[in-house]
Amino acid sequence: MNVKEEIQVHEEPVLSHDVELEVKDETKYNQFYMAFPQKYRLIEHKITPTGKKLYKCCICDNVYSKKSYCIKHQISHTEEKPFQCNQCDKSFPSKQSLIGHQVSHTGGKSYQCIQSDKAFQTKQHIIVYPRLHTGEKPFQCNQCDQAFPSKQSLIGHQVSHNGGKPYQCNQCDKAFPTKQYFIVHQRLHTGEKPYQCNHCDQAFPSKQSLVGHQVSHTGGKPYQCNQCDKAFPAIQRLIVHQRLHTGEKPYQCNHCDKVCTQKGDLMRHQMKHTGLKPYQCNQCDIAFTRKQSLILHRMAHAGEKPYQCNQCGKSFTSNVYLIQHQRIHSGEKPYHCNQCDMKFSVKGSLSIHKITHSGEKLHKCSTCDKCFSQKGNLIRHHKSHTGEKTYHCSLCDKALSRKLDLIRHMRTHTGDKPYQCNQCGRTFSRKGNLVVHQRIHNGQKLISANNVVGLSQGNMQL
Repeated sequence: MNVKEEIQVHEEPVLSHDVELEVKDETKYNQFYMAFPQKYRLIEHKITPTGKKLYKCCICDNVYSKKSYCIKHQISHTEEKPFQCNQCDKSFPSKQSLIGHQVSHTGGKSYQCIQSDKAFQTKQHIIVYPRLHTGEKPFQCNQCDQAFPSKQSLIGHQVSHNGGKPYQCNQCDKAFPTKQYFIVHQRLHTGEKPYQCNHCDQAFPSKQSLVGHQVSHTGGKPYQCNQCDKAFPAIQRLIVHQRLHTGEKPYQCNHCDKVCTQKGDLMRHQMKHTGLKPYQCNQCDIAFTRKQSLILHRMAHAGEKPYQCNQCGKSFTSNVYLIQHQRIHSGEKPYHCNQCDMKFSVKGSLSIHKITHSGEKLHKCSTCDKCFSQKGNLIRHHKSHTGEKTYHCSLCDKALSRKLDLIRHMRTHTGDKPYQCNQCGRTFSRKGNLVVHQRIHNGQKLISANNVVGLSQGNMQL
């Protein structure tokens, strides 16, 4: 298709402000008080302020104020790339794209940021990048309150309002708002990883993934939180971290009142409403909402536990579990309740504790109408009606209704006592028993056996 010939048929001149082509005063325009060296520049300016466009694409409904813009756009439909690099085989749809590419051969980065050591190949990048330091966001969405540091970011965001996702994968049902996202997604099916790390053998499907990985080699964390000592390799991770200090949670669930600090957390939460669990184990029937959960589950099948505690020798499937376990030895409790003085070693325990302040019990038993604050407690309660005991000991015939009970039971076979007193060195198989023991050191008297039992049961945790 000859784009230039085709576009002539679709020219639809629309002039605003009652503009006439025979403009006598060519140097001034009294509505905006701007001057122009040429008559056609004045006419184009009078069209632009109202947002009305002049040239319509013959393939889609996009319209443009300049013919050259429309031609460039229509080339994106044909995938024509007439501008070829004379140093490699790459081709580009526009001369500007070719010029930007050719800089990569020379390695030239002539635009230096005055606030950091970063340099850039194009002037546009050096205009946008300092806004990450200043926080300036001059591009405002006209449909919501969000603002962005670059026009490109704003355009990408505005797609979320109209729901436009014209690029659909022919191997799955996913659709994407931009061609670039679509191309990167298809590499998940093909396994293509064109971006190679020059420090190691790893390769990645997108340039962004490669850049994120390369930080692990340099150890660079240029973005530091001004409220604590934490630093991050990317500004987006710093922004998310700062929400812990401010309490900001911009992502709200449209099914309930839950709000989240990250979009990914909201998407995973919404799966609870839809019941969607896209990651299924190929060795059993269990499915998960997160890919990482599936990876950890598969390691359980294989018996892999590569993360070992250097104080007691206990091994774990993930580094996260090891860090949580090591807090038993150190006594560290980094998660503080903002309504009382309680502290917790695990974030999940803090979330559970906060429910005790609100008194919410949203999970109701369909058999006896008993209500629970946590879904897990409701599931365990259901087993008391059915008598189901799904957890079997591999060393004896005992079956139990809860995984926690099975873990505790296994300690009777192994003799494992992971809870150690930091004052006398005595070890215990249950945390509750350690808590009771430590009260002896603190000089607290246990009045009766009933008090001891009640205290122990109230503090039994892994």
